[in-house]
Amino acid sequence: MTTVLDTTLAESQRHLERMAATSLAEARRGRGSRSNVSGRYEPLARELFDDGWQSLEDLAGLKTEVTIETARSAMTSNNSPDINFDKSINPYRGCEHGCSYCYARPTHAHMGLSPGLDFESRLFAKTNVAEVLRGELMKKSYRPKTVALGSNTDPYQPIERTYRLTRQVLEVFSEFGHPVGIVTKSALIERDIDILAPLAEKGLVKVAISVTTLERKLARSMEPRASTPALRLKAMSALSAAGIPTAVLVAPVIPGLNDAEIENILAAAKEAGASEAGYVMLRLPLEIKELFREWLLTDHPAKAGRVISLARSLHGGKDYDPAFGQRQKGSGPVAWMTGRRFELACRRLKLNQRKLGLTTEHFRRPPQPGDQLTLL
Repeated sequence: MTTVLDTTLAESQRHLERMAATSLAEARRGRGSRSNVSGRYEPLARELFDDGWQSLEDLAGLKTEVTIETARSAMTSNNSPDINFDKSINPYRGCEHGCSYCYARPTHAHMGLSPGLDFESRLFAKTNVAEVLRGELMKKSYRPKTVALGSNTDPYQPIERTYRLTRQVLEVFSEFGHPVGIVTKSALIERDIDILAPLAEKGLVKVAISVTTLERKLARSMEPRASTPALRLKAMSALSAAGIPTAVLVAPVIPGLNDAEIENILAAAKEAGASEAGYVMLRLPLEIKELFREWLLTDHPAKAGRVISLARSLHGGKDYDPAFGQRQKGSGPVAWMTGRRFELACRRLKLNQRKLGLTTEHFRRPPQPGDQLTLL
């Protein structure tokens, strides 16, 4: 028999749970991750919970913290056979865009931080990256090849407005006549058209803008601090109008969530001036598999089961297969069908008719004080 007291206690408990959930939601407003799970290298696990004393009511909203980092090297070498660049530069660690699916999240575990909320709120800025890059390019042993800018975290994330490290890196590449490829989902790249356009005239730059969805509401949920889809397409149009070769990257393709948009995204990008296109299937290594599941269950509970089932089908029933050639495209019927749809849409829209290669013929080391002048 249920008493009035039992009912009152149950109602009070539900009220406390709602208050705790509301407090947490407010604290995480504008963030992609729903938790701050401990990194895999930490000896102790930590989790936020309500202790019954309404301690969560005083939980402050997460603020972005930036730590200045002194870089010992600017360029990172890559030897993965399924990635089309040898060296990359990432001026920032962590990314404020907060994309729930971001494959770079596990790298924050190496810093003793969480791949969850820490990754998008506790950032590191390599403020000497341009100076170190200049020193590396000046070495007589250096041989120029296209460098990828933004291969791990977005070079135009919001803190770039303050630190301007990406712009400084581009100024160095311009000084040396060095080729660079850029990947971003931020409209902030328009700011640097004055540097990018002259580089493009010499065949020294190409830009890929990531468009995951055209639905503003889904983008807001999935990529909370990234530019809206409309602004990304506007940036693509501005770059293209300035003569800067532009591609669209449909990444990641999430079966059961945004895969139906592939053709529409490609069509919108073509109209905005894109000449090339690429795609990457969803991948869920390490901590990302749980972080992404949390996000799905919170924001899209009705679709969560089907999305996870389809995502696992891409990797032989596992959350992730790290094999080269397999990890980015997946395998099986869903992966095959997605690839064919993408190819047919590109053919119809006349995308990827010509893959632009960048040149190294303009690479020159600027003269330095004390250099011996040549006679001819």
